[in-house]
Amino acid sequence: MNQTIYYILSLIIAIGVLFGIKLLNDPKTAVKGNRTGAIFLLLAIILTMVHADIMSLIDIWIALAIGAVAGVVWASRVKMIQMPQLVSAFNGFGGAASMLVALILIFNGINSQFELYSALAAFAIGTFTFSGSMVATGKLSGKLPQKPVPFKSITSNLLVLAMIAWVIFPAFNMVEVNNILYILIGLAVSTAFGLVLTFRVGGADMPITISLLNSFSGVAGAIAGLAVNDPLLVAISGIVGASGLILTQIMCRAMNRNLGEILSGKTTTSGEKPSATTAAVKKQTPAATTKKTDLSSLLNNAKRVIIVPGYGMALAQAQAQVKQLADLLESKGVEVEFAIHPVAGRMPGHMNVLLAEVDVGYEQLKEMDEVNPLFADTDVAIIIGANDVVNSAANTATDTPIYGLPILEVDKAKHVIVCNFDDKPGYAGVDNPLYSKEEDVTLMWGDAKDSITKLISEANKSGESKETSSSDNELQVALQNAKRVIIVPGYGMALAQAQAQVKQLADSFESKGVEVEFAIHPVAGRMPGHMNVLLAEVDVGYEQLK
Repeated sequence: MNQTIYYILSLIIAIGVLFGIKLLNDPKTAVKGNRTGAIFLLLAIILTMVHADIMSLIDIWIALAIGAVAGVVWASRVKMIQMPQLVSAFNGFGGAASMLVALILIFNGINSQFELYSALAAFAIGTFTFSGSMVATGKLSGKLPQKPVPFKSITSNLLVLAMIAWVIFPAFNMVEVNNILYILIGLAVSTAFGLVLTFRVGGADMPITISLLNSFSGVAGAIAGLAVNDPLLVAISGIVGASGLILTQIMCRAMNRNLGEILSGKTTTSGEKPSATTAAVKKQTPAATTKKTDLSSLLNNAKRVIIVPGYGMALAQAQAQVKQLADLLESKGVEVEFAIHPVAGRMPGHMNVLLAEVDVGYEQLKEMDEVNPLFADTDVAIIIGANDVVNSAANTATDTPIYGLPILEVDKAKHVIVCNFDDKPGYAGVDNPLYSKEEDVTLMWGDAKDSITKLISEANKSGESKETSSSDNELQVALQNAKRVIIVPGYGMALAQAQAQVKQLADSFESKGVEVEFAIHPVAGRMPGHMNVLLAEVDVGYEQLK
């Protein structure tokens, strides 16, 4: 291929990848952006194969087929709750690929000093990116201890210096780089740095760690591109590295962290005795803290409700119930919004992904700076599996991982409902003063799905202060006293796309012990089975369709 044509096509592909990343910036265009990036990366692979004249190599096509099948199978099987560890694993594979490219260069001949040092640097960075990402994946999946390992800062600093020395040592002509022992030394040092980098990170810093490793995978690829003299690889990997670094900086600002301190291991718990403030936060038992609250009146009389999702919602896979609760409240005229902390969950945007999965409107997702001023004018704040991001101890507990972390100011709401699994501290291990607050807090311990289902049931009850007409009262009595309900769907449901709301209504009845069935006429809709298809779309059980 003509070199000029190659450069022009490489530029077009790089611009296409950048355009895909730009689309990812808006939730409304994120899916399109993901597909755009994937298409242009595929074009990049094809262009590289054409330029290197390796289109006819059967080994390449076999490898591509294996990779494609593995990717499709993995992506189709992964659950939303597993998305952070999937992203972390992909970061590691990117680093491993750069490491292998560098290794091949080292053992198959280096043409210049520039190629030599580029290959050594790509090997070192790719190796610690891989080892660090594997540890992060293990922590996120629960296969490795999630508590930080208190490595001293000097350990990581010495390992960084050792890696730099390993890369530049051949400049003194005292060693052959294709010496297996020398390569093993570099492998050991780089792997050790990756392990130290991630083992010492606590839960509060995990989102930063993931985005940082993403950046390192791009840097490793770009340096490998320099080593093999491939400008397209340099450009696209550079985009990955830069976007990962930008995201890392955004996360650092959101968490009030210093990237240099994170890299040197200064942001995890110090191991000192708890401060007086932390010690003063009493551990309360569920029995001592949970008190009777008229949740029905509270929810029915609310004008604004802010829902705060956290990792507990992800664990319980309760996003569908959360959407159901939000829809129910909105049907009663309540303004419902979602407060999204930048580091809620285990990766940037974790909550956005889960809520988008159940079609929560993008305009309802409010970032921390936008939503915090609203809490003072909020009747009810509902916390679902969130702890560290709503923990006011971040303002006072100086010896803890979350000290200085900007939080969602839920305690300013008129009433707070906490739907967490138990009263134990969050991932960072810091007790939450909200649990010991005696007024205007309702604690609902247990599985988030069960807690939200109970809130839905309470919201379905009429508020005592609401004025209702006689017809409304008759309808209310009829619905509340029903033992069996049969729903008859028709083409109007299809036109209104109301099947999700119909399912919500059915679930609400069933939560009260009502027997619910659907009457399906053979010609309801515009084709045979039209109603069955629509109801199956929202997971109505086949046995309910009569």
